[in-house]
Amino acid sequence: MPIDLTKSANWFSRAKQLLPGGVNSPVRSFKAVGGTPPVFERGEGAFLFDIDGNRYIDYVGSWGPLILGHAHPEVVEAVIAAVHNGTTFGAPTPAELELAELVVDALPSVEMVRFVNSGTEATMSAIRLARGFTGRDKIIKFQGCYHGHADMLLAKAGSGLVSFGLPDSSGVPASVTLHTLTAPYNNLAAVEALLAEFSNEVAAVVVEPIAGNMGVVLPRPDFLPGLRRLTQKHGALLIFDEVITGFRVAYGGAQSFYNVMPDLTCLGKIIGGGFPVGTYGGRREIMERLAPLGPVYQAGTLAGNPVAMAAGAATLRLLKKPGTYERLEALGKKLAAGLAEVAKKIGLPVFQNRVGSMLCNFFTDNEVIDYDTALTSDTKRYSRNFHGMLECGVYLAPSQFEASFVSLAHTESEIEQTLEAAKEVLAKEQTI
Repeated sequence: MPIDLTKSANWFSRAKQLLPGGVNSPVRSFKAVGGTPPVFERGEGAFLFDIDGNRYIDYVGSWGPLILGHAHPEVVEAVIAAVHNGTTFGAPTPAELELAELVVDALPSVEMVRFVNSGTEATMSAIRLARGFTGRDKIIKFQGCYHGHADMLLAKAGSGLVSFGLPDSSGVPASVTLHTLTAPYNNLAAVEALLAEFSNEVAAVVVEPIAGNMGVVLPRPDFLPGLRRLTQKHGALLIFDEVITGFRVAYGGAQSFYNVMPDLTCLGKIIGGGFPVGTYGGRREIMERLAPLGPVYQAGTLAGNPVAMAAGAATLRLLKKPGTYERLEALGKKLAAGLAEVAKKIGLPVFQNRVGSMLCNFFTDNEVIDYDTALTSDTKRYSRNFHGMLECGVYLAPSQFEASFVSLAHTESEIEQTLEAAKEVLAKEQTI
């Protein structure tokens, strides 16, 4: 029986009169899967509750930040204490130093950090810093990797392995992406060709060490070490965008998981404990090029906001406890293995990628190693699966090309309920 979303539909209709598409971020509109999005009013642990009174097991987790689950008591307590002292000062606070110490202690490549307000701000600032440090203009990014909505990063690859970037959004002049070069993910030969052709012009290579915005796509064993080798050879910086993977796949991020040290790291999501936050950091000699010490300017009125800092510090302290990532691995493995078994028994073509508590099932029989192979997925089948799971009380990402996240609030019981729902929903695909 379909779930009742009458109140959500009415609210959404009103919202579309005042908010473009009814949302403040495009994927929330359900354009990729169709239908009416539930309007949520409350989260508790592993669950979300909409204004129609429906409860869902949540595998979106606000797109990754809520690794502890919704409204964790210790995070809530830290936030309330911070708010009682004031919401923002635009001046130094003890909270930003506490979170900085936790981040620097966790990430092996980071000696100094600068807090900002979003992952987008972190990546665009890190690239400006890389350009200021190297005196070069060009950057290399990878097709299918999303680094925020800064103009220079909204570029896609052309038809060849090596191409100049073209704007991927209306409103972005071609001149803005003139210095953005693109290559296929997991393709070292393409990167090597670019660096050879523009050897003295490339300031940085920026990459999601585990891609999380074309679904979950894992780096091949030689990919990240190869990027490190090539950037060092050509005098370019290596930037890891760990906005998703930072504190998600390991306490020290993907860089510690794969033992590859970048020059600069961008973080967001988890380090804010559910509040808007970002940071970028790296070697001291690079970070000291930032104003007020150096000539690279970047500023922010709400940067280092004490409420966000308090939420982030509380989250990282909890994640540092022994057994945390072993627990996340066990839960992620149980969910992934169960979903794979269901698909296999039914005979559906599904390719699965997973690292720890982030995973993605692609509805394709191709191995997914880059953007082109991700695009072989049957998005119509994903949409049917999404809505079927939603009706069973399981909230997945409303797009084939996003990750699912398991939190510490999930238990074996929620995993089992999810697998039972998957059996029911995927079985219907046999008749289509």
